[in-house]
This record gives sequence, C-alpha cells and structure tokens, in this order.
Amino acid sequence: MTLSFDSGSRPLTDDTYHTTNAPHGSNNYNESSGRQKPKKGLSNWIKFGTPVLLVAIAGAVVGGIIGTRRSNKSAAASGGSGGENNPGAASSAISAKSAIGRFATATDATYFMPIYPSTTNTAAFTTPTFVLSTNANIAWPSDPFKPANPSPTNVRSDRPRLIAPAYKWAALPNLIKNDPYLSGWNDTIFGNASAYYSMPPVAYVVDGASGILDVSRQVKMRLKAFAYVYRMTNNTKWVDRAWSELQNAASFGPSDDKWNSGHFLDVGEMTAAFAIAYDWLYDVWTSDQRNQIMQAILTYGLTFGLKAQTNSTIGWWTTNINGNWNCVCNSGLTLGALAILGDDTSGMATQILGITVDNAKVNCALGPSTDGTWSETANYWYFGTTAHAEMSSALLTATGSHYGLVDTNQNFHLTGLFHMYATGPTSLFNYGDHGPNKFSTTANAMLFYAEQYQTAEYALFQRDQHDAPEPWSMFWYDPTVSGAFWNGLPLDHFFDDGLDQWTSMRSSWTDNDGLYVAMKAGRNQGHQTHNDLDCGDFVLDAMGTRWAGELGSGDYLAPGYFGGAAQDAQDSQRWLYYRKRTEGQNTILVNKQNQNVQAAPTVKHDTTGEAQGSSTVYQDPGTSTAYWIADLSSAYNDTSSFSRGVRLINGRKQVLIQDDITTTSAFQWRMHTNATVSINGATATLTIGSATMQVQILSPSGATFGQGPAVRDAADPTPPAPDQPNPGVTVLTIDLAAGNYNLEVLFNPQWSGSSSFKTPPSVSLSGWTLASHD
Repeated sequence: MTLSFDSGSRPLTDDTYHTTNAPHGSNNYNESSGRQKPKKGLSNWIKFGTPVLLVAIAGAVVGGIIGTRRSNKSAAASGGSGGENNPGAASSAISAKSAIGRFATATDATYFMPIYPSTTNTAAFTTPTFVLSTNANIAWPSDPFKPANPSPTNVRSDRPRLIAPAYKWAALPNLIKNDPYLSGWNDTIFGNASAYYSMPPVAYVVDGASGILDVSRQVKMRLKAFAYVYRMTNNTKWVDRAWSELQNAASFGPSDDKWNSGHFLDVGEMTAAFAIAYDWLYDVWTSDQRNQIMQAILTYGLTFGLKAQTNSTIGWWTTNINGNWNCVCNSGLTLGALAILGDDTSGMATQILGITVDNAKVNCALGPSTDGTWSETANYWYFGTTAHAEMSSALLTATGSHYGLVDTNQNFHLTGLFHMYATGPTSLFNYGDHGPNKFSTTANAMLFYAEQYQTAEYALFQRDQHDAPEPWSMFWYDPTVSGAFWNGLPLDHFFDDGLDQWTSMRSSWTDNDGLYVAMKAGRNQGHQTHNDLDCGDFVLDAMGTRWAGELGSGDYLAPGYFGGAAQDAQDSQRWLYYRKRTEGQNTILVNKQNQNVQAAPTVKHDTTGEAQGSSTVYQDPGTSTAYWIADLSSAYNDTSSFSRGVRLINGRKQVLIQDDITTTSAFQWRMHTNATVSINGATATLTIGSATMQVQILSPSGATFGQGPAVRDAADPTPPAPDQPNPGVTVLTIDLAAGNYNLEVLFNPQWSGSSSFKTPPSVSLSGWTLASHD
C-alpha cells in the first residue's frame, strides 16, 4: 500500500489542458477503506487532491499582505491603479489578462500543484486587490435584486435564484471572452459534462453505514455540469440527460427513505443536487417534471429535515456540531427549500427555512476556531466550507442576505488563511481523517470568501489550483481581482487557538521544490472524532517530495472507529487502530502508550517575519528563521516534562526537530516515510526517486536510528477489526531508555547545486531565540 497522503480528495481538473479525456469524477477512492486505491505510475504517497487527469496550463506567462488584514476594494488598496468607473484601470486590467494569461504555467505531474515560472514581473505580480470597475469586459454587473428587508422566505421573482442569478448568466459569455481563468474553466466544465453524458446514470451503491454519500455527490456533480452546459448552449440534450439522472436518483433504495436519512449527509447532498436541477433548468422542465422533482425534494429531503429536529437518531447533527455534518445537512435542506419556495403548497419549504438558517449560525458557522483553523481536520475543511459557501451564496442570491452566516463568527474570514498555510509544496498538512471522496466538493469556497471578506489573496491562490474549474467558480470568481497572492505573504504563520495549535513554515510560496514543515499540538478532543492522538505530529516537504507524511483515515466502517457518546474517551476503541494511535503518528511514543486525550499543550514561537515579494523566486537574506515550541507534558504519562520544538536554520535550507524530555519510561521517536532508508548509526539516508534526505542525530551521543514497518507493536491491545496494511511505508525510529534528554534531529535535504550545510549549536528549548542558533 501507500501512505494515505490526502486520500479522500478528488477536486476537479482543467480538461482544456488535459493530456487524456477522462472525467474528473472518475477516481479510485473507497470510503469503506478510508483510503485511495493505488494507481499505476504514482509514488508511494497517496497525494492529497490528486486528480485522475494531468493538467498542463497553456499560455504565456510574463513576468499583499494577508495575515489578518483584508484587502480593500478601493483605489488605495490597489496603489491608486483602481477606482470606481476608472476606464484606465479597466483597460489596463484587460490588457494584462490578454498578455499574461494564467500565472501558473503547468501543474506538477505527481502532486498536481500549480507550477509558477521563475521570474520577476512587477507589473503583473502586484499587491493583491480588486480593481473597481463597471466595464462589462472585466466586471460583473450589480444585482438588480436589492430587497429593503430581506427574509429567507421572500425570494427573487426571476430564475435561477440559487447561486447563479439570470443577470450573471447574461454577463458570463462576455467575461469568458476576456478572462483566461473563466475561459479555461468553462472549457473544462464542457469537457467533463460530455464525459458524464456518455456514462450511465450513477449506480446505487450502499457503502455500509456510510450510505450513499459518494453516490449523492456524484449525482450533484453531474447535474451541476449538465445544467450549466444547457444554460450556456440552449441544447436540450443536456436537459434530457439531467432528467435521466434525476429519474434514476429518485428511484434509489427503499420507497420510504430513498436518500438514506440514517446517514443524513446523503440527504443533504442529494437534496442540493435536485434543487440545482429544479432551479437552473426551471424554465425548460414541463410542469409534470417540475412537480416530480419537487415531490422528490419534499418526500425524501425536506420531510426528513423536519423529522431531524425532533428525532435525535437522524438529527444528532443539529445540536453542538460545529463541523461539516451541520454545514452539509443544513445547506442541502436550505437549497431544496429555496428552490421550490412559491411552488410548494405544503408549507414545508417555509418551515425548513425557519429552522436551517438559525441552526447553521450556531453550529456550522462556528466551524473555524479563533485563528481560522477548521475544527475537524484540514481535509474536512473542504466539506464544511463548500456547504457553508453554497448555503450562504444561495441565500444571498435568492433572498438578498446571508443572515449572519458569513459574519456571525467574527473569525470565519481567517479560514481561507488556514487553508493556504496548510497547503505545502506537495500536499496538505493532512493530519487526522481525510474523509470520503470529494466529487462535488472543492476548495472553491475560497473564491466566494474572497469577495465576501474582500481578501483578494484567497481568489488569487485558488484560481490556479486544479480543483478550480467547476460551475460554482464561474459565478463566485470576481474577474476584477488583480495581483499575486504571494506578494507580501509571510512565509510563516502560527495558529494559536488551544483546540488546534499548529505552525506552518516554508522557504517559498511558489517553488515546488522548496522547504515546508508543519507541526501541531492542540487538544486530543473536540474535533468531531476525526483527529488522531497526535500532539507533536509533523510533515516535511523538500525537493518536490514529501519525506514525513500521514497515514490518513482508517476504516470508517470498522467497529468502534466512531464510538458514539464516549468516542473521545481514553478507552475509545478508535484509539486501538494503528492509524489513529500515537504509534501511527510522527511524534514521540512513551512506554508504547497512547497520548492522554485530555492533553492541553501550550506553545511559544517567533519568526524573523520575512514575506515573499513580487518575484516568484524568493531570495533568503541568510538570517531568515522561525521556530515553534510546544509543551506536551500534559499529553503523556510517565513524563515529568516534555517539550518539542521545530526550527528552520541555515537560511531555511535545513530543519531541526528537538525533544527535551524527562521520562520514567523508555520512549521512541517515530517518523513515517515512503523513502528507502539506509542507516549508519546516527545518520539515516532517505531516498525517493532521485531525491535524497540526510537525517542526523546530533544529541544525545550514542543514539542511533532504527527502522521498521508501519505496524502495531506485538504488545498493543487488539483492535475490534484488523488494521489496514501500510505496505511501502517505513517508520524511522530512535529508541532511548528512561531519563533526561535533549534529543536533536537535523534534516539536511540534499539540494541540487548546494552542499552548504550547518551543524547548529546545542541549545535547550528554553533557550531558543531567533539568534540562538546563529
């Protein structure tokens, strides 16, 4: 097998530039196993977001500060180049788009990350902003629907009303002509719709307790594409194909509960799918077809939505659930109700809207913590934010307000920042569960948030990602966005909310071969049971390769994997599975025991504060560094003190990980890798392809490396079901007896053309400063 690096993600890719013609929806992920089936030609890591098709972005490329700051859509924000109705600014923006095309010139063939040219272009790679303009070639017109007193049950009179109103459809063709991103995405959607067209309707497959979630998201993905292409062509063959998909999905399963309310995510996604088809194709359905679609929404969607308010078996997600479940379920029900409002004579749509908006505001909207980190995992961020953005956008376009969904949580605007810093040169910092297949789920909420929070960086970052092209992007993207996301963006960021506590450090935002390390602390409870027991866990990228990685999700259907009321308890069966145990993480294992679920780490950190400039080639001044230290004593028994630190040294070319620990039991340092490992005492040489990483134990003297397979210790308690195998994964280890240690491990990537390495001085973590290792 392979390490499950980002196993659940299947974002979309840009068919315009594909070297093959398969649809983005085809994939090899099995939710039951919680991991992706290996594909030929891939390295052993399971890459996050790896699509089926290769992307190579065509077009010549010529040569802002984010943090908690938001770009202002004003002339001041754009350095005076923008301005309301400024013909010069609009003309300049159009010319720049024609000359530059897309900023990324290709997509990495292994990890499917955008590749930027090594160049300086001060004219194009400017501070992120929006150029204010009413020029129809580069800007959306304003929405004519402006209710004075918005209400969730008072909807606009024209169709469509969900996410893409008629005025945007009318403006879209001209914008496509003048924007290289919209143009490419449009071509991709057409290509994918054509691929889906020739496939049979999505088959009804029940994945155990996980139900028909994959099925629902595939149906949603297809219906979005079919409806989009019809509205762009007026060719009714797409309506006919959408109808066959709808008929098939309406015939699923048992007659009384076809969309599987026992796993309510399925209901949410399928209701949203039918809502989009009902609304976007409203004018071409016959009255009988409209009625059939509406009855399906009412019978298999909204009826169960009302039952969920009083039935805790199917509606447990309505109370104190600030993760993706609440977002997806409320969003789907809301879209369904908005779509049929005015046609529904039962009153059920009105009832639903009286419930879902308020419920989402006190649950879904609290998904991001005070620093923007999503409460579950970096992968579950996709599911939560996609649903949150869909619901907020649909309410805005249909009724004129989001009713606080976007700003009730005053820190929600930071969650795009979380996503950016969690993304390394190869993949996410993908701790914990990765989740099921994404299908219709992408990171395109970033485009919606860019406009809502006036943070241009979010759109500029997302538009070059391989999951950008899909129908939502065509309406959430503001083509007046200008600049480069990396211009002024700090290389390091520290996320300090006690629930999560983690750091992200890198050598560049635009060099796929650059250095990236991320490490976490945080609590071992409160993550909707998608976390691991993993305080101190880390990932490491260098030279275009992930050297330290994550095993990802276990078997979602395994007994005890999700343990009900006691699922966060120390004795939860979840913690018996290797991939969830402390043993399965890149951290310290004391006495072969799991970490304490009631861990409450504290952190401290500092950085020299460098930010990348306009150039895609970051020039380190030579003194640039950052460090992060977590006191993890509360996470372990048999230890009187334990802190773990990580720092960049030698101008961000090397990484030092240090553990200062006093323990009464033997312990083991562990790191999971797909590398071939060669050991010579205190030095380990890791090789992946043509790349090499040297790892050295600097202290204590006499300590040596070991290696072994990624399997449980023979003395571990037996889980209710066998662990998933992890072939191709090696665990690099250091074993030490009880005692007091400063364990220092230095990572030396063997950079091409550079042999200048530094052996740092030995400094206890309590003495770390920005200058302590000079």
